[in-house]
Amino acid sequence: MREASIPLDFHTYPFVIKACGFLQNALSLAKTLHSETVKFGFLDDVFVCNSLACIYCKTGEVEVAYKVFEESLYRDVVTYNVMIDGFVKAGEIDKARDLFDEMPERDAVSWGTILAGYAKVNRCKEAVELFDHMVALKVKFDNVALVSMLSACAQLGEIEKGKNVHKYIGKNGIRIDSYLGTGLVDMYSKCGCIEIAMEVFESCDKKNVPLWNAVLIGLAMHGRGNLLLQYFSRMVEHGIRPDGVTILALLVGCSHSGLIDSAKRIFRDMESGFGVQRELKHYGCMADLLGRAGLIGEAMEMIEAMPMVGDVFVWGALLGGCRLHGNVEVAEAAAKHVIEVKPEDGGVFSVMANVYANLQRWDDLVKVRKLRDCRLGIKKNAGCSCIQLNGVNHEFDSGDSLHPHTDDICIVLNRLECHQFEAF
Repeated sequence: MREASIPLDFHTYPFVIKACGFLQNALSLAKTLHSETVKFGFLDDVFVCNSLACIYCKTGEVEVAYKVFEESLYRDVVTYNVMIDGFVKAGEIDKARDLFDEMPERDAVSWGTILAGYAKVNRCKEAVELFDHMVALKVKFDNVALVSMLSACAQLGEIEKGKNVHKYIGKNGIRIDSYLGTGLVDMYSKCGCIEIAMEVFESCDKKNVPLWNAVLIGLAMHGRGNLLLQYFSRMVEHGIRPDGVTILALLVGCSHSGLIDSAKRIFRDMESGFGVQRELKHYGCMADLLGRAGLIGEAMEMIEAMPMVGDVFVWGALLGGCRLHGNVEVAEAAAKHVIEVKPEDGGVFSVMANVYANLQRWDDLVKVRKLRDCRLGIKKNAGCSCIQLNGVNHEFDSGDSLHPHTDDICIVLNRLECHQFEAF
C-alpha cells in the first residue's frame, strides 16, 4: 500500500498491528505503528487502541499496554478484556481484578478470564467465591470458566463443588469436548473419584493427548499400574503420539505399583520408540523408582551417566531411596548434591537425621542437627492435611494448634492411636 502511495487509515491499522504478532520483531514494529497512529490522529479510535494494547500484552509489555488503555478516550468490553487478560498472563491478578471491578458491563470472556486468573495463581478459594457469585447472577459460563473452576476444585479437593460444575454442564446441554473432558477427568482424579474420571474419559468422542494424559495421570495417582499400561496401549493403538507428560505418568504409575521392569522398558524406549526426549523429571522418576526398589547402585549409575546436571528432585529421589534401605554412603553423597543445588532446602537434614537414627549413628545425628541449626533461615515446610466434612474443607498444618476444636481433635486422635496399638 505504501509503495502504491495508499495511506493507512483507522480501518487498516488494527489489521496491520494484529499481523505484527506473528513476526519475530513484533515489538519494534508495534512501536513504529503506535507512533504513526499518534502522528496521524488515529489513537482516538477504539479498534486501534484495542489492537495496540493487545500486541503490547502479547509481547510482554503490559505496562505500556496499560498506558495505551489509560489514554484511550473510548473503551468497550474488548478494551477491558484485553487488559485483564494481559494482567492475568503477567501474574498480576489483583490489577486484573481492579479493572474487572471497574467495568461498566461484562461478558462471558470477562468473567472467565478473571476466574482463570485466580486458578492460575492458586488463589482457588477466591475462584470458588467468584464462581458462586457468577451462579447467583446467572452468568453464562464458557468452557474457559468451567475448566478454571474445575482446576480450582481439584486443587482444593472440593469434590461437591466439582460435581455441581459437572451437573451444570449436563443441565445446560454443554457438549463435553476434549478440553472440558480433560478438566473433569483431572478434577475427579485429584478428588479421589478415579472411576468417575474413567467414565468421563470414555464418554468423550474425540480424545487428544491432554485428555489421555489426564486419565493416565489419574490412574498413576491411584496406584492402578496395570490398568495404566492397558490405557497406554490403547492410546498407542489409536495412533496418539505420547509426549513427555505421558511418559512421566507411566513412570510414576509404575513406581507406585512396583512395576520395575515395565518402567525400565518405557524409559529405555521413550526416545527411540516414541520420540520423546528424556528430561530431568523423567530421570527423577526413575531415581525414585529404583531407590524405592532398593536398586541404589543402579540408580546412582543412571544419574552419573545423565547428559545433564542432576537437580534437587533427582538427587532427592535417590536420597529418599537411601533412607528406606539404609544406604548411608550413597545417602551422604546424594545429600551433598542436594545442598549444592538447593542450599536453602532444610528437608535434606531431616532425611539424613532419619538415616543416622535408623542406623543408630548417634554422633552423626547430633552433627547433622547442629549443621542444620547453623544454617540460619533454613526450615522444612510444615506438612498440611485437608479433609472435607459436610461440604466444608478443613486444613491442618503440622503442629497446628489454632483450630477452634484442637483439644477435641487431639482426644480423638489419641483414642485412634490407642486402638491402633491394640490391633497390633
